[in-house]
Amino acid sequence: MNHFADFLEERHDRPFVGRLSPIRIGFRDGNSRGRVHGHDADPERGEFARDRDRIVHSRAFRRLQHKTQVFTWDQGDHFRNRLTHTIEVAQLARSAARRLHLNEDLVECVALVHDVGHPPFGHQGETMLDELLAEHGGFEHNRQGLRIVEELEVRYPEFPGLNLSYEVRESIIKHSAHYDRSRVPDRFHPEESPLLEAQLVDELDSVVYDCHDVDDGLRSGFLTLDALQEVSLWRGAWQEAIDASPRSTPERLLVDRAVRRLMDSLVNNLVTNTRASLMARGLTTVNGIRACPDQVVGLGAQMRDAKEGLEAWLFANLYRHYQVNRTFHRAKAMLADLFRFYIQHEDALPPEFAARIPVAGAQRVVVDYLSGMTDRYAVEEYRKLIG
Repeated sequence: MNHFADFLEERHDRPFVGRLSPIRIGFRDGNSRGRVHGHDADPERGEFARDRDRIVHSRAFRRLQHKTQVFTWDQGDHFRNRLTHTIEVAQLARSAARRLHLNEDLVECVALVHDVGHPPFGHQGETMLDELLAEHGGFEHNRQGLRIVEELEVRYPEFPGLNLSYEVRESIIKHSAHYDRSRVPDRFHPEESPLLEAQLVDELDSVVYDCHDVDDGLRSGFLTLDALQEVSLWRGAWQEAIDASPRSTPERLLVDRAVRRLMDSLVNNLVTNTRASLMARGLTTVNGIRACPDQVVGLGAQMRDAKEGLEAWLFANLYRHYQVNRTFHRAKAMLADLFRFYIQHEDALPPEFAARIPVAGAQRVVVDYLSGMTDRYAVEEYRKLIG
C-alpha cells in the first residue's frame, strides 16, 4: 500500500511522453544581465560556474561551518550547521534542476550563496540584530547577504565584493516566496518575479531543513519517534521504511530510511507539480516567468498542507524546546552586550571595520562585524571583552 497516496501525484520521476514533452526554459548564461565591474571572458567556465567558484572561495562561505542551523557547535559534531545545510541544498537543487531542465550551474550558485548573510546563533541571532538596528533600517539576512557579496567581502584590489552576476545577486535579495518587494532595490526590478532557478532553491531549502531538523531532533533526543507519529507526513514515511526493511533493522537505520523517503516524496511532488504548473500557465520563456506574479515552483496542495503540518509541529516541539530556548536566550544576550561594547568602544573594532563608520554609521558597521562572526568566535569575544 502506498502510504503517501494522499500526497503524491507521481510515485517516481517518469519521463514525459507524447504531448507532455519537457519544457526547457532554464536560464542561459549568455543572457545574463552582467556584473557591476567588467572582466575578461573565461574560456573554460561559464558565467555561473565562475560565480560558483568565487562563492566557494569566499570567507563568508567558509564561516558557515561554525554558524548554527538549530544546534550550536558545542552540542555535538554530527548536527547540521549552516555549511552542511548549504551543501545539502546545493546537491538536492542541482539534481532537481536536471530533472526540470533548468540551469544547473545557476541553481548551484543560488544554493551555495543563499545563507551567507546569516549571523551566528541562527534565527534568534537575526532577531537580536534586527532589534538592535530597529532605528537604523533593521537587519534581515537576505539583505545582509547582498551586502556581503557586493561590499563586505574583499578579495580583489580593483573593487569591493565578489562581482557576482546580476542573476545570482537578484536571487539573494528575492530569496523566499514571500520576500518583501518594497525592500528590493530598484536595480533588481522588484516588480519581476525570481527566475525558476531561484524559486527552486527557495523551495528545496525548506524541504531540506524540514527533513534534517527531524533527523537532528531525533539524534538530540529532543524529539521522540512516538511523538512524531502525530505528524501524518512522517507517519507515512516511517511505515514505508519499516515495510521496506528486514525485521532486524536497527531503529537508527529505519530513521535514516524514513528521512530519505520523506525527502524523496517531497522532491518528487515538487518536480511533478512544477511541471504541471508550467504547462497549465503556458509558460515557455524566461520573460514569462519574470512577469508571472505567482510562485511557479511549488508542491501540490495536499503535500503543501502536509508539509506545513510538519513545520508547525517542529516549531512547537523542537524550535521552542526549552533547552533550545536556553541556548538562544543566552546567545541573544551575548550579542546585545557585544553590540553595546563596540558602540561604546569603536576603537576596539578591527581597522577595516572602523574605517567604514563615517560612511555607514557605527550601528550598521558594528552589526556587520557581529553578523560575520561564527558562534565560537562570538563566544570567545564575549569572554575576552565582557567576561
